[in-house]
Amino acid sequence: MAAPLTLLTVAAVTVRAALYRSSLADVISERVEVVSPLTAWKRVVEGLALLDLGVSPYSGDIFHETPLIIYLFHFLVDYAEVTFMLADVITAVALYFAVQDYSKQVFRKQKFALEADRYPLDCLELIRSPSDMHYIPLKVAMFYLFNPFTILSCVAKSTCGLNNAIISLFILSTMKGNVLLSAVFLALATYQSIYPLTLCAPALLYLMQRQYIPINARRASFWWFMVQYAFVYLGSLSVLVCLSFFLLGSWDYLPSVYGFILSVPDLTPNIGLFWYFFAEMFEHFRLFFLCVFQINVFFYTIPLSIKLKEHPVFLIFMQLAVISIFKSYPTVGDIALYLAFLPVWSHLHRFLRNIFLVSCVLLACSALFPVLWHLWIYAGSANSNFYYAITLLFNVAQILLVSDYFYAFLRREHHLSYGLYLKRKDGSEATLLLK
Repeated sequence: MAAPLTLLTVAAVTVRAALYRSSLADVISERVEVVSPLTAWKRVVEGLALLDLGVSPYSGDIFHETPLIIYLFHFLVDYAEVTFMLADVITAVALYFAVQDYSKQVFRKQKFALEADRYPLDCLELIRSPSDMHYIPLKVAMFYLFNPFTILSCVAKSTCGLNNAIISLFILSTMKGNVLLSAVFLALATYQSIYPLTLCAPALLYLMQRQYIPINARRASFWWFMVQYAFVYLGSLSVLVCLSFFLLGSWDYLPSVYGFILSVPDLTPNIGLFWYFFAEMFEHFRLFFLCVFQINVFFYTIPLSIKLKEHPVFLIFMQLAVISIFKSYPTVGDIALYLAFLPVWSHLHRFLRNIFLVSCVLLACSALFPVLWHLWIYAGSANSNFYYAITLLFNVAQILLVSDYFYAFLRREHHLSYGLYLKRKDGSEATLLLK
């Protein structure tokens, strides 16, 4: 599989390099769907200019990335295009090996369950065969590298690509069972953007299952492992925060980065849910609704973790989707990361109910974003309501997509336990409902 992956990588890099040399690069870098006030390359360049002048890049309201990012590009600014292409390649390769390892574990569990006769006879058609799973890692890499959202994000030099690379390395470390690297990369992802903190739950669940630690609050081993992981995670996060302080000589970056993410002062239009709502909000209600909106990302972690405690990899997929939908400054690059996992759940297609409709809505909204933006900003024949309407529809479609996969996953697991053809007490065919 090394040769196909290499060919995919070379082709993806070629496409990006060609777009970098085209006139489209400048247009893409200005699109509000692709970059945000947090991830825009233009703002990174402004921050570098201030840093070169001996002025703190956080003294104004331009730069909102972390100190490590600006110091990274202080040395690599001339190789920015290579850096962003390399980030995409790292993400794809990390996801490839992570999914490959997960596929092996799924096949091993299925084999043990079949040998123990745990599956009802009528649901054997739901079992995944090695031939079906063989090309899934390659499909995941292809879905990420050739997703138009990923390509646009890379060509725009959005720092979202770097965040995706860090999260993918965290996923790979977790799949390999490396507790130290998992906690370190999770700390780095949290340092970059607060929201990956919610990925701590699936990481703990997966690592405990891999080390055969019972997920039981009454067991000392359960708490001891959580303390170990929390110690490494918080220790790594503290090192990153302190290193940023020593690089800058001040704590100015804390309100400029994390305060900016949480308080949402910049209401530049994007594909998220925040900007229009808070542009219309009365100021004395702002804090309350800000807390309500921000808590969405973190609120679903506990119920999803309880429901999916036996399936932490699917929980990672769900959490990535929740983050990309409900974060304050989302871009298409965030969406591309969780969409790359769709080939992993290809066996759920027979249970999906709205996949055709949702796919059509997502494609239509993606095409209408630049059209309605032009009508609003340049032609003047539309207003912000038009653009936010398509944004709202786009996010509703994402929610329906994730909900459909959630339903399909739970339904398949139910059939694997109770049989594919369910009957009522009177012998008639039963209908399975998700409540």
